[in-house]
Amino acid sequence: MASVSIHRVNLLSGIMKRSLKCHSHCLDNRSVRRLSNFTGSGLVPMVIEREGRGGERAFDIFSRLLRERVIFVGGEINDADANLIVAQLLYLEAESADPIELYINSPGGSVTAGLAIYDTMQYVRSPVHTICIGQACSMGSILLGAGAKGFRKALPNSTIMIHQPSGGSSGQASDMAIRANEILRLKKRLIDIYAQHCGREEESQTDRCNRFEQALERDKFMDGESAKAFGIIDHVVASRSSKLNDS
Repeated sequence: MASVSIHRVNLLSGIMKRSLKCHSHCLDNRSVRRLSNFTGSGLVPMVIEREGRGGERAFDIFSRLLRERVIFVGGEINDADANLIVAQLLYLEAESADPIELYINSPGGSVTAGLAIYDTMQYVRSPVHTICIGQACSMGSILLGAGAKGFRKALPNSTIMIHQPSGGSSGQASDMAIRANEILRLKKRLIDIYAQHCGREEESQTDRCNRFEQALERDKFMDGESAKAFGIIDHVVASRSSKLNDS
């Protein structure tokens, strides 16, 4: 995995890191750039709704789905997108305490940005139901597993990957030691989060932490059924009409 500055410790799958180099992220319009993370291009579908007296109202597709209490975590998780996702969570909580659906298709990203989303998920009154579409790797898997128990789902061909945080630094030996200790602190915190949300009922807290500490030593890829057995999700669903207790 490519090294990154300790100031932006990353949980990001190596394959996606390489592919990101092939795309431009220098669009002038920040909103277009944000939505491009979801669509893979600068083209964002628009929804036209007809109103009374022949009026029309246009929404980008993500704003329209927000009205249905649906939020997307797409692409690399960074500070800018984390702030937007946090704002959406807080807005929907202010509107109602009804459940929020968080769809995840992400290779991971900044640990601190991801933890901002995680903390807000735990903070709001609304239960957050998580659904993996495509992939929930690295920091994305933390968010997937941190959803409301019983409502963490993955579609059949999803990929879930967990691993430890990585980082790099240069400078004086004492400064590098400080930064290495910070990465180790973050690693322990992530293990604790996995153990809290994804542990098996029969496991003690110590056993949970030991299991995830061993699993995080190397990249661990899982399909939906494997992630369910590992405790990260509760159900693998093929369609919206699937009965959760049968999946």
